Amino acid sequence: MLIDTYGRVATDLRVSLTDRCNLRCTYCMPEEGLQWLAKPDLLTDDEIVRLIDIAVRELGITEVRFTGGEPLLRPGLVGIVERVAALEPRPQMSLTTNGIGLKRTATALKAAGLDRVNVSLDTLRPDVFKTLTRRDRHKDVLDGLRAARDAGLDPVKVNSVLMPGLNDDEAPDLLAWAVEHDYELRFIEQMPLDAQHGWKREGMVTAGDILASLRTRFALTAEGSEERGSAPAERWMVDGGPHRVGVIASVTRPFCSACDRTRLTADGQVRTCLFATEETDLRAALRSDAPDEEIARIWKLAMWGKKAGAGLDDPSFVQPERPMSAIGG
Repeated sequence: MLIDTYGRVATDLRVSLTDRCNLRCTYCMPEEGLQWLAKPDLLTDDEIVRLIDIAVRELGITEVRFTGGEPLLRPGLVGIVERVAALEPRPQMSLTTNGIGLKRTATALKAAGLDRVNVSLDTLRPDVFKTLTRRDRHKDVLDGLRAARDAGLDPVKVNSVLMPGLNDDEAPDLLAWAVEHDYELRFIEQMPLDAQHGWKREGMVTAGDILASLRTRFALTAEGSEERGSAPAERWMVDGGPHRVGVIASVTRPFCSACDRTRLTADGQVRTCLFATEETDLRAALRSDAPDEEIARIWKLAMWGKKAGAGLDDPSFVQPERPMSAIGG
């Protein structure tokens, strides 16, 4: 069991498969990209599967989310999913992606055992998409979303970040579109995970702003804390249901007290929080032929030291040096 000193138990493992991405989102990385990890520093497919196996058998992990960077850029992704699906007990598996490669991979991923996907899409306007991502790939994302739905990777969730002066007026349109196409929309407050450290609290579109905008067109009914559990998104029924919309208010309404996550970076480091400034190395233990029991012990020790919360709304908050692409969302 991965328990910390505050009594929280981690059952949800986020696995970053690569730090690379084929977009250059303004809130994530600079236009020129980043210094990517060298191939020898990345975990191999076998190492990833072994660590997930240890997490499932020894540490009580029941859910695995594959992230990046962009996980669809990982050549062995389908094989990794297939091998994790064969583990006992079998964890639930999901994938967070920008959607660009889903049109060609959704069917294979479903067949391999993937349960569902989260796709990032911040705008319905191709020109705004190009400004936000610095790439002209809007149609590819829409095609990927359709492919995921057709493949049965349900529920297909759409993650949107609203940016002042770019797409902050689109919340009602995005929700109307999601309802029409049977996607579950979740808005995420912009977090300080950009490599260029350009985030400013006072310029952020908050959960309150988003909900006020949505209510100009929709009636929203809160689900309540029992329905939410440890999920990061507060959810509302849209016009009485059955469709729902979520808001992940990491900055203004932090949910650290209910966090059930542990994170594994693409180079084999355990992170207790997306905003942690410290990491624990599992790759070295793997490559020195440490037994599973020793790796599990190191992992447990890392999680025991997990801090109470991120404190993003605190002026003393220190932004982690690794950008989102290296950590995994």
